[in-house]
Amino acid sequence: MERRIGVIGIVVENRKDVAEKLNKILSDYGDIIVGRMGIPYKERGLCVISLIVDGTTDDIGALTGKLGALSGVKVKSALTK
Repeated sequence: MERRIGVIGIVVENRKDVAEKLNKILSDYGDIIVGRMGIPYKERGLCVISLIVDGTTDDIGALTGKLGALSGVKVKSALTK
């Protein structure tokens, strides 16, 4: 299956409640994550995470699906063709 490079944007509204689950998911998909940057936005009570990924559309879709299923977590992705 063809691999794609992409960017995943994650906004976390309730970090304390989901941090452990979120980090477990990211660890499980660590083989497709090229880079990660997390920025706490204390004034808004949010955390913003950006990921650079390199994987199949199935793997990337599974990652974003699991992240998006977490309460208070919003996920968007953009992939190369």
